[in-house]
Amino acid sequence: MSELHNHADRVLSVVESSSAAALSRLAASWRRSLVRHGIDPATVQGPQRLTQRELNVLVESNDSFLRSATPRVDNLYALVGQSGCAVLLTDARGIVLQHRVNDGDAEVFSDWGLWSGGNWSEEAEGTNGIGTCLAERRRVTIHRDDHFIARNTGLSCMDAPIFGPNGQLLGALDVSSARSDQTEGFNQLISAMVEQTARQIETDFFRATFPKARIIVAGDDTREGSLLAVDQDDLVVGATRLARAALDLPTEGELRPIPAVDLLGRSEESPKGFEGAERAAVMRALSRADGNVSAAAKALGIGRATMYRRMKRLGISEKSH
Repeated sequence: MSELHNHADRVLSVVESSSAAALSRLAASWRRSLVRHGIDPATVQGPQRLTQRELNVLVESNDSFLRSATPRVDNLYALVGQSGCAVLLTDARGIVLQHRVNDGDAEVFSDWGLWSGGNWSEEAEGTNGIGTCLAERRRVTIHRDDHFIARNTGLSCMDAPIFGPNGQLLGALDVSSARSDQTEGFNQLISAMVEQTARQIETDFFRATFPKARIIVAGDDTREGSLLAVDQDDLVVGATRLARAALDLPTEGELRPIPAVDLLGRSEESPKGFEGAERAAVMRALSRADGNVSAAAKALGIGRATMYRRMKRLGISEKSH
């Protein structure tokens, strides 16, 4: 028990200090945990858990995300599971949706609360891999004494955020270990695998969300997961979070269709045939005019009535752009 109080005292000392350590990202998370969330670092109360009924509802509401994520979670567990690690996938609030753990380690991780239904938000558990990753929207490793709550200092947690097809935060991918001999060097290797798997989940979910679109790399950005979805009219209708950052697009939300040539500075593969090219030209004009038919007609050098006739012939409604 004295070790728990020693850690709690250290946390409070750093939070209240003006030293360099108190200016670190870790200290900022500790400060949020204490000041904003009102958590006692010496608490012995276990993690909050959803009821099975509540968890079932949450899992069902995340069905499409889980369909894309599950194979990647399984692959990651196959790589790290035999070393005594658990793999967890959470929603954007830090609630564990899925867990993977060896039968021999199940009781240990269940006791820790690293289990489906567990709440590992920073608001509930203070500084921890899942919660801090979600709060700061970045890859983190929280190794043992980095945790805010003293009872969690036996854990090492490596996490990466997962962003959805519209740039929104979906959840976190976590690998946790309760081994006392877990080294920081080994944590770094696992952290790289977690990051790579998170980006693969994003890519898989993005492709599943735009099944009829061409998926292309965002300009010269060669990072895995920097992708655009381009429809049959050469309009960009979707972009991953990395692509949005590379092309200075809105960070989150559905994209207003944008001509691919306007974003990339070059024409992608054009629709085949004269009618396909004409349709693409009309759709690009409408997109650039933000749906204003008169402005689009003027840009194409035709009259408004002619524009409407072309739209009707090509099957383009005023709401289809």
